[in-house]
Amino acid sequence: MRARTRIRRKAVVLAAVASLGTGLLAGCADDGNGDDNDSSSGSGGGKTKITLGLFGTAGFEEAGLYKEYEKLNPDIDIQQTVVERNENYYPALLNHLTTNSGLQDIQMVEVGNIAEIVQTQSDKLLDLSKYGKKSDYLEWKWEQATTEDGQTIGVGTDVGPMAICYRKDLFQKAGLPTDREEVGKLWAGSWDKLVEVGKDYQKKAGDSTTFLDSPGGLLQAILSSEEERFYDSSGEVIYKTNPAVKAAFDLTAEAAEAGLVGNQTQFQPAWDTTIANGKFAAMSCPPWMLGYIKGKSKPEAAGKWDVAQAPRSGNWGGSFLTVPKSGKNAEEAAKLAAWLTAPEQQAKLFGVQGSFPSTPAAYESTEVTSAKNDMTGDAPIGEIFAEAAANIPVQTIGPKDQIIQQGLTDNGVVLVAQGKSAEQAWDNAVKTIDNALDQ
Repeated sequence: MRARTRIRRKAVVLAAVASLGTGLLAGCADDGNGDDNDSSSGSGGGKTKITLGLFGTAGFEEAGLYKEYEKLNPDIDIQQTVVERNENYYPALLNHLTTNSGLQDIQMVEVGNIAEIVQTQSDKLLDLSKYGKKSDYLEWKWEQATTEDGQTIGVGTDVGPMAICYRKDLFQKAGLPTDREEVGKLWAGSWDKLVEVGKDYQKKAGDSTTFLDSPGGLLQAILSSEEERFYDSSGEVIYKTNPAVKAAFDLTAEAAEAGLVGNQTQFQPAWDTTIANGKFAAMSCPPWMLGYIKGKSKPEAAGKWDVAQAPRSGNWGGSFLTVPKSGKNAEEAAKLAAWLTAPEQQAKLFGVQGSFPSTPAAYESTEVTSAKNDMTGDAPIGEIFAEAAANIPVQTIGPKDQIIQQGLTDNGVVLVAQGKSAEQAWDNAVKTIDNALDQ
């Protein structure tokens, strides 16, 4: 990794696909910016208060990690502020970092934004290499938050190895295999094969359900398995000229034109309804998606889902904890950030929340190897996602990757499912993206 060019380092080597403006997991929404950061007072009764600014459902509180840390450190009081969607959280964070004010003691950063933070805001953030152990983390995950001069300004909370979640009952009705190994063989090695399976499903299932949930989910998954997508190794924007991006867009458009995908934008209320009503048979599925499925499904859906390997390995999602230097208790915050992302805590988090560890040592823990999910019954989800994680490609992601990905999905392929031509959808996506990038 360090042998790569200096310019490539500046672009930041990543092995993840931005989770976009999806906001990822629905969580305890609090759209406040948390500007009041009196870290030595408040409900802690004289204790040292450590505040966290998060988006989505990080799961730290749900997994009992705050209480555990407070028990180990009686003088610490932990409080969090949560914004549901990253597209609302990140602009405010960037503004706070730029002005160096209104920051929480710990700030979460989504993988699609880490390149921009590394390149433009690293001087505002503490070097966490003195607190977290590099050897604990996947090498590429550690590198994602490391600057050219070797400062590591974020410790990884999780990664998102790609799989395909599917409804066994709907597959069975359509005459498709339901065993996860056999299902994975149907499309092994090729996203084109996945689309062909979808066409077979649609012929047999009719139009009461679609094979996949959304065009955005399919495009996200395909691009997650490409080594080069929106930026090249020199840091230039290449999404319009990269054949892999256009091929992924065209394949997704083909699936949409054939009626294989729903016409909804992911993580919106209408899309949530399709989960609750069982309106699709499969979806692109990193580990955290299981928590989302569970949260939006009706009780009778429990046990009807399973997980198969994706056509090609990829990564969707994963975040970091950063510590602003301006915090009143930066030292204590750094210790907490390192503890929350240590292998033991990441294993516990996966068992409760489904956030897959960025620390390989956790993969052998009981919490991971024996992990189950209500939706997928006895499926060994820890083993399945660990296998997927082993082959994640290393990608170069630039500072505006999230904007480009969101433009291609929310302003692009979804339009094909809503009746526009693939050409119209591509042109609209390009216009939206270039306007956002001021190109």
